[in-house]
Amino acid sequence: MSGDDRRPDGEKLAVALRWEAPGAPVVVAKGRGAVAEAILATAAAADVMVEENPLLATALAAVELDTPIPEALYKAVAEVIAFVLRASGQKL
Repeated sequence: MSGDDRRPDGEKLAVALRWEAPGAPVVVAKGRGAVAEAILATAAAADVMVEENPLLATALAAVELDTPIPEALYKAVAEVIAFVLRASGQKL
C-alpha cells in the first residue's frame, strides 16, 4: 500500500494493492481526501504496512481498480513489496 501521501495541494492520497505471486500486484482501492483516510484506517486496523511515496501513489492512482499495475511500475512496487517482506521477517 502506498498512502498518507500529500499532493502539492495538500490533499491526502492512498492506494491499496493486493499481490499474489506469481501475478502482478492489483490496485484494489484508491482515493483522495476522506476516501484516502478510510483506506489508511482500514490498513491500520488490519496491521497492513503503509509506504509513504507520493510519486508512486500518484502513478498507482492512475491505474483502474481491480487492474494489475503496468510493467512500468513493477520495479518501484517490487521495492515496496521487498521492504514489507523484510520488515515482517519474511525471506525474499
